Amino acid sequence: MNLCIDQGNSRIKVALFKEDGRLVKSFIYRSFHSAEVERLFALYPVTDSIISSVANIEPAVVNALNRLSECFILFDHNTPVPIVNNYDTPQTLGQDRLAAAVGANTLFPDTNLLIIDAGSAITYDFVSSDNQYMGGNIAPGIKMRLTVLRQMTKKLPQVEVEENQLIPLFGRNTTDAIAAGVIRGITFEVKGYMRTLSERVGDFITVLSGGSAPYIINSLQQPVKYEKHLVLKGLNSILEHNKHA
Repeated sequence: MNLCIDQGNSRIKVALFKEDGRLVKSFIYRSFHSAEVERLFALYPVTDSIISSVANIEPAVVNALNRLSECFILFDHNTPVPIVNNYDTPQTLGQDRLAAAVGANTLFPDTNLLIIDAGSAITYDFVSSDNQYMGGNIAPGIKMRLTVLRQMTKKLPQVEVEENQLIPLFGRNTTDAIAAGVIRGITFEVKGYMRTLSERVGDFITVLSGGSAPYIINSLQQPVKYEKHLVLKGLNSILEHNKHA
């Protein structure tokens, strides 16, 4: 069984996969220490592990994973991956972005892919039909846009948006105007990428992931593939790729 760990900016997402790639269990932590590693290995028949982080990883966590695993991968830009990475500066490419690209390519191989990961930031990445990562863009996420509007102005309020909230085209009060400006703005942003990519490459699949993905899906009204555990599935594919290399 594979243990995959994705340490993000605000949460640590963990998943257990069987050898056939099937996700067995997933967990979310606010903090993750070596004691949790010991507990997971004690409770489940874990043999191999991989960890990816956009923050600093506790050395004790790395030591525990390395000690308990038959195969352990500390994912970085030197780790072999099952797609071609054409990023000019691979050492600066977010590991979560590359893992999401691998995850999407694993689910939909030999297909043009627009991968949108809507978290603290929203990332847009493209994988070509010949399984090559071609780059991507980074934009502020929903909460970031709402917070910046409050912090960078003197009179605009802090606004929270609910997942199933009905968003008008044009707000008739300031709260609705901010909510609509942010959510509609992101929706039009996504549609713009989809339209432009269609013009340039023809057929493609849009794969959407991240904690804010439901907000976008509800307003998008476009065919997309929602994959809640996309980064973790990508990490599992990377682990399997290295185990059998």
